[in-house]
Amino acid sequence: MTTTNCSVRKAVIPAAGLGTRFLPATKAMPKEMLPVVDKPAIQYVVEEAVNVGLSDVLMITGRNKRALEDHFDRVPALEATLEAKGDTAKLESIQAASNLGDIHYVRQGDPKGLGHAVLRARQHVGYEPFAVLLGDDLIDARDELLSVMIDVQAKTGGSVVALIEVEPSQISAYGCADISELEGEGFVKINKLVEKPDVDEAPSNLAVIGRYVLHPDVFDVLEKTEPGRGGEIQLTDALQELASRDGEGGGVYGVVFRGRRYDTGDKLSYLKACVELAIDSDDLGPGLREWLPQVAARLSE
Repeated sequence: MTTTNCSVRKAVIPAAGLGTRFLPATKAMPKEMLPVVDKPAIQYVVEEAVNVGLSDVLMITGRNKRALEDHFDRVPALEATLEAKGDTAKLESIQAASNLGDIHYVRQGDPKGLGHAVLRARQHVGYEPFAVLLGDDLIDARDELLSVMIDVQAKTGGSVVALIEVEPSQISAYGCADISELEGEGFVKINKLVEKPDVDEAPSNLAVIGRYVLHPDVFDVLEKTEPGRGGEIQLTDALQELASRDGEGGGVYGVVFRGRRYDTGDKLSYLKACVELAIDSDDLGPGLREWLPQVAARLSE
């Protein structure tokens, strides 16, 4: 487990989306339960939080998301069957999910956007900084990000977002950060956040990805935030307000992540994530690395 500053104890995982980009697969199954190699995507996200000491996890769910709760619950009959068969490896794999941490659930109700989903966590979080992890972004367990963001939040007293460098032509698919460098620091100051700007109007090629460490003042801002893009309450709008403030709770900072990130937000990116993670696995990697050149050779014929 990576040790971090103890100022952050809780993680919030919004998981109320309908998963329309993966229909018909998500007609009866939550998109968060789509398998990435041998685990559902949501388990990677929970593991990331727990690995930096955030074992108090709140999931913001919606209708038809019961499978999320079932996945992280015990299944005594299945465990007994596997134990009787002596299948220790599979037994340990299913017990790992139910023993990850203290996982709570609250429903979003109306699908009013990410900002509204985060606001639903207010009672559980209380007045303390907290992490928000979006399930579309999987961060490789071998690379540090969340622990660094927690340390930056403790140092600055503000809120922190994760950034990645993208090709300028791709920035219109992301929230974009206008930043100022901070001499001698491993993070930057956010001056402005622009949601999906035109390529020729983007202030940088730094894109916001789905990891945040937020000061609790964000809840007061979200309470007053009017619906924005798409008629939804946008977390970006609330962060813009905090970025303009000084003093405790004010200021938004960015950590530029240069490690391994897997995007499961659309079908093609999801397939790439499955392949990349499988290549690095001990059991599937050797066979997959042998097979992929054969596929590439057929494509070039």
